[in-house]
Amino acid sequence: MAASLRIYIQGDTPIHRADARVKLVLLLLLSVGVFFVDTWRGLGVYSLAVAAVVVAGRMPLARLGALSLPLVVLLAFIWVCNAFTFDVGSLAESGIGGVSAGFAEGWQPVSLAGTFGFVPQGCMFALFYAVRILLILWASFAVSFTTSVEALTGAFASLMRPLRAIRVPVDDVATMLSLAVRFIPLTAEELALVRSAQTARGARLESGSIWQRLFAYRTVFIPLVVRLFRRADTLSVSMVARCYGCAQRTSLEEPHVCLRQAVVFLACSALLVVVACIL
Repeated sequence: MAASLRIYIQGDTPIHRADARVKLVLLLLLSVGVFFVDTWRGLGVYSLAVAAVVVAGRMPLARLGALSLPLVVLLAFIWVCNAFTFDVGSLAESGIGGVSAGFAEGWQPVSLAGTFGFVPQGCMFALFYAVRILLILWASFAVSFTTSVEALTGAFASLMRPLRAIRVPVDDVATMLSLAVRFIPLTAEELALVRSAQTARGARLESGSIWQRLFAYRTVFIPLVVRLFRRADTLSVSMVARCYGCAQRTSLEEPHVCLRQAVVFLACSALLVVVACIL
């Protein structure tokens, strides 16, 4: 369980070597730009860009698909709700907007059984929005697969640095973000350890009614909370020993964007903006 929460994959691809700040800004541009694109041609360009990143980063497609499955199921349900209707007559009279309908623009609903029918424009419209959301998800996974937690935290702190002018505690925000991300797999590991220990002592955690199982899990959650508080106390002591909270903070490795990365960043940014504005 804890291993499944760690999605960063070590590698030496161009995507792995790219500066985390560059990847975050490009992800933001893609997430915003994809909602300005209202044609299938523009969406195709964005899809090719995301596919190129996935291939260049050598990301495991099986794991990408497994992580995307819950959202795909939800989007499939939304697609069915938009592609079929129980009142095809009134829908045909009122009409449907042709935005993002592609080749199905102008097609009338088809009656399948009485008032129940298929809506071609609604089908394409829902598919268009589903692809938009999936592109954002896969682009986010592309960043998560190729960027460590430390690099992401440093990138957030660096990008938020201008907010120091209005006295925003940028370093504290970055630290809280880092701790929150780190404690997710840590909590999963502690939960697995406590469950194994209680099961070895004869606890019946998976038998009986749901109320009996919830009551049995008290022997898991109480030790889990205690262990997490101990972890937090150890962390606080180590942070104090390292003089956390001093006025001037330094970093062991200051990130730098090389000329090649800057050129690629500008080219990709221009492509995303131009496609969003034109297509």
